[in-house]
Amino acid sequence: MAQAAGPCLTCVLVSVLVLAAVAVSFVYLGIDLRSLFAGESLRSMGRFIAEFFPPDLSGPFVAKAAWGALQTLAVSALGTLIAVAAGGVLALPAAGRFGAAARQLARFALNALRSVPELVWAALMVLAAGLGPFAGTLALALHTTGVLGRLFAETLENVPREPEQALRHAGSGAVAAFGYGTLPLIFRQWVAYALYRWEMNIRMAAVLGFVGAGGLGQMLYYHLSIFQQAQASTALLAMLVLVFAVDTLSSRLRRKLAPAYA
Repeated sequence: MAQAAGPCLTCVLVSVLVLAAVAVSFVYLGIDLRSLFAGESLRSMGRFIAEFFPPDLSGPFVAKAAWGALQTLAVSALGTLIAVAAGGVLALPAAGRFGAAARQLARFALNALRSVPELVWAALMVLAAGLGPFAGTLALALHTTGVLGRLFAETLENVPREPEQALRHAGSGAVAAFGYGTLPLIFRQWVAYALYRWEMNIRMAAVLGFVGAGGLGQMLYYHLSIFQQAQASTALLAMLVLVFAVDTLSSRLRRKLAPAYA
């Protein structure tokens, strides 16, 4: 009879190290879960949450929240669209289509763009373009270009080159060969990536409002800062409805366009 396999020493060692790291992190950060669930803490949180109800559902303020939601939607959509175009352009050299030097330069640019958080880009764009949705659009476009450009480049690297090469050997130009030989193979996956990033940018567009980039986030920050919790609650509800609607639409589109990546 075959002997039962003994315990995986590497697995045990890794588990012990992870548990030790978690314990050390709690001690180092001074996390006290008892104070979080203490009676006074729970009562304070309960009083704060209760101030958000009922939300302000008056006609003028609901219309204002709807306008803010539309502004947030526009910022996220336009920022993502710009990033799709810029990321697609940078993905070509990043995938090695124009030589090793162009590949390294394009990858450096993509790494630099996505290594800077959206909030930092937004702060810079507010200084450059002023307060408002334009700064938020630019901030989302810059960061998302780095993310999508990297994803698009990896897709290009993994797609077979034979269809494009066959067209080139048959006398087709470089652009036509790419458009008919490679683009149909990557189009659905690129669209799936773009839709997924749009979902994320909806949430981030709302957060960018806290640094003056317009939309629901700016409304939420303003009303919280003057302790108008009822109005802030309405802004939160509008944000929830917007995120749910866009997530549902995007998920359905991704399942239809690229079922394997939905």
